[in-house]
Amino acid sequence: MLNKLDDFPIHQTPEPIAHPATSDRNVYDRTWFNGYAPDGSYYFGIGMAIYPHRGVMDCAFSVVRPEMRQHCFFGSRRAPDERTDMDVGPFRMEVLEPMRSHRVILDDNESGLGCDLTFSARTAAIQEARQTLYTGTRRTMDSTRFDQFGYWSGIVNTPDGEIKIEPDVCNGTKDRSWGVRGVGEPEAGGAPFQPGGICFVWAPVFWEDHVSHAIFFDGQRGEPLVREGLEAKLYARGEEIIGVEDGTIDRKLTARHRINYHPGTRLAKSAEIDLVELDEGVRTIKLEPKLKFMMKGLGYGHPEWRQGAWKGDLVTGHDSFDPKQLDPKAPENIHTQQVVHATDGEREGVGVLEQIVVGPYAPGGFTDYFDGFRP
Repeated sequence: MLNKLDDFPIHQTPEPIAHPATSDRNVYDRTWFNGYAPDGSYYFGIGMAIYPHRGVMDCAFSVVRPEMRQHCFFGSRRAPDERTDMDVGPFRMEVLEPMRSHRVILDDNESGLGCDLTFSARTAAIQEARQTLYTGTRRTMDSTRFDQFGYWSGIVNTPDGEIKIEPDVCNGTKDRSWGVRGVGEPEAGGAPFQPGGICFVWAPVFWEDHVSHAIFFDGQRGEPLVREGLEAKLYARGEEIIGVEDGTIDRKLTARHRINYHPGTRLAKSAEIDLVELDEGVRTIKLEPKLKFMMKGLGYGHPEWRQGAWKGDLVTGHDSFDPKQLDPKAPENIHTQQVVHATDGEREGVGVLEQIVVGPYAPGGFTDYFDGFRP
């Protein structure tokens, strides 16, 4: 099965591009973005992915503002054979220039959400360390991910009114990942298996002339499964970026995190990130949340619009909820991103703090699967 990308010299296996190198049913290829105002006056998230062995392509767009409901659009379709086909009903994504700019359009639909947005990169591509996790003896996550920091311009329409997205205001992060991870309907059959606890933290931050980033997967005792901290150059304009990777990434020896939780929840009230230098010097970044975004608005744990699940040949839907009225311990509500103010004692920045803690996790004092923090 061939598609347009097969005309480029990009093959890594003897198979056409449409044929993944693994037969794992959970193989995926995903593009994800966020966009937000530094003052926390709005946040939007965008996701689109193809799951070749599940035969599904899906997408989502979601927006939240303070004291308002979070609105969500979802779309799902039978996966196209052509990998350059990136539209799901009224939603489409365009790669205007690889590693430089993307356009996302959501036309009129029943959700009341719409957008015409352009993302422009201000960093070169930043490849994260490969993320490989096991459940027992099975490799249940094996992903490559790269990030780019940039800005957005355009318009977002919501049921609560229009948001003009100004390029000198709206920060954004692009997250491209592919590989294998648990998506879609869970597999049935076999002996029952009780998974252990896990904590995921992801913290990209804009500073005046650079960006910092930290990525964590911890086991239930707090033991490091994946830990990475880095800094990279932030360009004034994308035209200044030379090459896909510019050689400016400063990878740290390691990183550490400390989270102060809201009582009765697994949501960060504040956090600290340590970037540990090769000489073991430490840069401590303090994060203070301003605005909460529920990741179920992009299908993460959503009870109806779970990522990678078969919905039909072409189906769209929507949801709307008040984040403050949700049960913070319900499984679908523990995965969040928060717009944060950052400081390291000398400089100030802005970014996001993503977190999800499932199951027992000793550093948070969690002993069950969805219990909250007890001061």
